[in-house]
Amino acid sequence: MNLHITLVSAAIAALINLWLAMRCGKARFDAGMMHGDGGNPALIKRMRAQANFIEYTPLVLILVGALEMTGHGGWPLALAAFAFLLGRIAHGLGMDADEAGALRKAGMFLTFVPTLGLVVTALLAAFDLI
Repeated sequence: MNLHITLVSAAIAALINLWLAMRCGKARFDAGMMHGDGGNPALIKRMRAQANFIEYTPLVLILVGALEMTGHGGWPLALAAFAFLLGRIAHGLGMDADEAGALRKAGMFLTFVPTLGLVVTALLAAFDLI
């Protein structure tokens, strides 16, 4: 069984998570906070960016893996996974702003659209409609 899209997506997701964790660590160090957020706005934003990543990514990776295992791989799946991961990077950067700017909005768009596409594809595949 070939799960190249899943493997690459999971590897990139792990790197994005490490990057988000390092950004949290830097904000934590800059704020002098060893535990919690201390009410520091920059640290709270960075912590939420990483938490948001963790909230969405496992389900998307499960969908990517399941679709690939059922023979529904190929470039459309790779494109959906790439768009999702790009969206997670944009969202992480966009969370630094005080308001929902273009990066954060693009990040959420690139999270919701591929996720919804994966959900619909998975349901169609599950009922042998594709």
